[in-house]
Amino acid sequence: MTLNDHNPIAHFQKWFHEVDKAYPEDETNIMLLSTIGLDGYPKSRVVLLKRFTWEGFVFFTNYNSEKGKAIAANHNVSLHFNWSNAKRNVLILGKAHKIASNLSDGYFDSRPQGSKIATWASYQSDIILSREILDTRFRYYQNLFTNQDIPRPEYWGGYIIKPNYLEFKEYTTAKEYSDITLYTLNADYSWSKHRKYDHNH
Repeated sequence: MTLNDHNPIAHFQKWFHEVDKAYPEDETNIMLLSTIGLDGYPKSRVVLLKRFTWEGFVFFTNYNSEKGKAIAANHNVSLHFNWSNAKRNVLILGKAHKIASNLSDGYFDSRPQGSKIATWASYQSDIILSREILDTRFRYYQNLFTNQDIPRPEYWGGYIIKPNYLEFKEYTTAKEYSDITLYTLNADYSWSKHRKYDHNH
């Protein structure tokens, strides 16, 4: 038995690099994050996958955003990767948790200067009455941090989604059915793997 046989992260890594190489137009790091909102309704938005490890999938955002507040109230989330040109997609269910502060610091330090300033200036999920207000805030922080390192604001950082279910779907050339591989996390943290076929009509 190889590592790939029952390891969904290895499966994801293989697909991710295959699609990234053969179909760069699919923009492999784009994923749809779904959360349960504070009003009880599911909400989805596009975010960028910044890294993935054996532990899970990492993205960065404003913790005070709507999705940040939703995750604080309910850690259950889903991710969906749709690589249409490659005829592959991946569904991931799991729990989202903040990553360690030093890891968020490290990523923030690697960002361009303008992106760091924009993080300080932005009103995440708040209504901005005018573009001028945002521009004024941007200039304020631009002047504030002139000739100095820009620290990461406490309200911004990374989340890791630790998966408990992954579904890999690949469409056949004839598009008559889909080849689906399912991984489910067991109580002992091992993975169970199943295969099924789904008609596309």
